[in-house]
Amino acid sequence: MRDVLDELLAWWREGRPVGMGTVVATFRSAPRPPGAAMLVGPGDDGAPPVAVGSVSGGCVEGAVYDLASEVATTGTPVLERYGISDDDAFAVGLTCGGILDVFVERVDRTSFPDLDEVAADIAAGRPVAVATVVEHPDERVLGRRLVIRPGEAAARVSGSLGAERLTDAVTDDAVGLLAGGLSETLTYGPRGERRGEGCRVFVSSHAPRPRMLVFGAIDFAAATARIGSFLGYRVTVCDARPVFATATRFPDADEVVTDWPHRYLAAEVDAGRIDGRTVVCVLTHDPKFDVPVLDLALGLDLAYVGAMGSRRTHDDRLARLREAGVSDDALARLHSPIGLDLGSRTPEETAVSIAAEIVSARWGGSGRALTTTDGRIHHEGAHRD
Repeated sequence: MRDVLDELLAWWREGRPVGMGTVVATFRSAPRPPGAAMLVGPGDDGAPPVAVGSVSGGCVEGAVYDLASEVATTGTPVLERYGISDDDAFAVGLTCGGILDVFVERVDRTSFPDLDEVAADIAAGRPVAVATVVEHPDERVLGRRLVIRPGEAAARVSGSLGAERLTDAVTDDAVGLLAGGLSETLTYGPRGERRGEGCRVFVSSHAPRPRMLVFGAIDFAAATARIGSFLGYRVTVCDARPVFATATRFPDADEVVTDWPHRYLAAEVDAGRIDGRTVVCVLTHDPKFDVPVLDLALGLDLAYVGAMGSRRTHDDRLARLREAGVSDDALARLHSPIGLDLGSRTPEETAVSIAAEIVSARWGGSGRALTTTDGRIHHEGAHRD
């Protein structure tokens, strides 16, 4: 929903109903992750309905467009599965071999009265999750939703899923998903039974952007910050040398900090601003900077920790980290020398190499050319917002 939120909110404020299709589950090589959305909104001056966004990169957009146009009129939500047919691989549009479930609903002020508040939370970077019933034996429950916001003592919840037990179960699970920035479909019994079936609830998590911490204010850091921002990270460049750590040198970074790397990282951990989606790129290749920060980073639950340097620098760094007490298990999580083997030479090429390794680590890719591999192109895994 995030990708189409501006258009959705504009129609919502005008009081004009919109048909919205959301990917709520994927199987095999589905092209878009859970949470991808497509809107079918009213055209101006009698023009045909307008499509915004995508659920499949073009494969089944036509079918979803027709269904969303109908649902926008009837108000009756529909959960539709799209995949390939053994008889005719082109019959339903998903020629990539994947399968996806798309929940199509009407969105207006009545069906989603909290949309403006949710949009404000997302814009401000405040964590919020939206849980929607996408399958239930009682058709009256379909499309009901909760809006969940984490709190110090307990989550703050608006809306109801009908049965109190179902509302409580979904709230508890949504808080956990939100903490990890994960969006996925959960299964319960019709009244919220943990081991039951028949009810599916899609939880769309909108957490603040994941963070990329780049330590070392060098030219490679500028290129890494640029591609990190392109990938959707909130990028911080940190260096203890004020003459190098300037906003002018790193225009693509969200912030530039002058501090010792390990001290800055420790402060961010204490402040609760580091989570399992955070990636750390240590580009200083100076032991007085990189050993203390890597000692700390390798003891945290982070998505990725990489360090730049030659083979000789890497061997020396490992020896220093072992002397500092870092275990072999922790060292095995260190990506060093940083990046995939692309033959990179320039800062920009090296940044592509680093970004490729981060993506590979996130989704479990091999880093090999697809022409040399078999099986699925898109790897499985819970989607992180």
